[in-house]
Amino acid sequence: MDRLVLDPTGRDRDAETAELHARGPATPVDILGVQAWAVADPDLLEDLLKDPRVSKDPLLHWPAFAEVVPTWPLALWVSARNMFTAHGADHRRLRRLVGSAFTPRQVDALAARVGQLTDALLDDLAAAGPDTVVDLRERLAYPLPIRVIAELLGLPDDLKDRFRTRVDRVFDTTLTPEASAANAAEFLAMLEGLIAAKRREPGEDMTSLLIAARDTESADGEGGAGVMDGEGRDGSALTEEELRDTLLLIVSAGYETTVNLIDNGIANLLTHPDQLALVRAGKAGWDDVVEEALRRDAPVAHLPLRYAVEDIELPGGVTIPRGEAILGAYAAAGRHPARHGDSGAAFDVTRPAKDHLAFGHGPHFCLGAPLARMEGRTVLRKLFERFPALALAPGAELRPVESMISNGHRTLPVLLGEQAPPAS
Repeated sequence: MDRLVLDPTGRDRDAETAELHARGPATPVDILGVQAWAVADPDLLEDLLKDPRVSKDPLLHWPAFAEVVPTWPLALWVSARNMFTAHGADHRRLRRLVGSAFTPRQVDALAARVGQLTDALLDDLAAAGPDTVVDLRERLAYPLPIRVIAELLGLPDDLKDRFRTRVDRVFDTTLTPEASAANAAEFLAMLEGLIAAKRREPGEDMTSLLIAARDTESADGEGGAGVMDGEGRDGSALTEEELRDTLLLIVSAGYETTVNLIDNGIANLLTHPDQLALVRAGKAGWDDVVEEALRRDAPVAHLPLRYAVEDIELPGGVTIPRGEAILGAYAAAGRHPARHGDSGAAFDVTRPAKDHLAFGHGPHFCLGAPLARMEGRTVLRKLFERFPALALAPGAELRPVESMISNGHRTLPVLLGEQAPPAS
């Protein structure tokens, strides 16, 4: 079978999804010159995501790593050293350090603050007037997640917009290798500056807590090298590189994916008014909207990369050879007919089975999933309650962002309409 070249612009996601479905559970693809196996079948993808024969660590399990990284525009996706690119004991160590910030209890504690931030953004929107076209991706979907992450990490105000630009370019798969490398260097330098500032003046934020964990362990063992654990790994909390790259992961993953969730949730309701009517009639809830938006339009379409630790035989006689890369095709998996029949592309908030893999599965399941879900349902509920006549702007064209990874719209132009009267 010919290798499918994935479109770096993401301009025709529906056609690409149909092609991935037609090619079977796994198919050879080209990702900006890198060869991999795209897995679009949700059952197979779910199995591989929890299979110990599949690794996230390219240094250990991807022979092409050294050759690919110097010139690949997506090098940062595989070269960063954090839990996203870790395997086994290293992954468990790094995940444990971050996990305490995203427990259900911690997310519940953030709910009131997310509500306040949402209300403030809606107040700003309302000032534009009912007949002014506003871009909800720019004015609502973008600022809320970055403000939440900024407060979690203790980002100073002057860094918020700069971080946004850097993250946008990490997800932009149309950049040249040179532009991508320059963006990565700038992003990492900004994070190193943040770490230095927080070392001088620590606060009650996740950045300061991670620095404290790193520096405490460094004091116990030279250069952060602690006792070797039972699997032969360094037992220290974090190396300096892992500290920086963990912050890189939290900023990037906690921001872009939630932007797309909010964007797609709004867009789906505005383009399917019958589904919005069901929600308003109490026949479906805002959680139903969030889960169906995640299923139908996974915020991350393709997620680089995983690697076969050994030869992996797949159904149908296909084998992924040891050392080859695997790409999770999440957008295609969410609409796959194996789980959803012919209605996979339909947006249906009453769908009984809204199961999806938008947040992954297995050991690498997204730690930020509860926070993203809470942000999504908070924004959607408050937006549509406050602006009951909300509608797409006349002639609005919902064009995809230029990315094979990020799955959202470049803009989301709407007319707010009149506000609902204040509750008595």
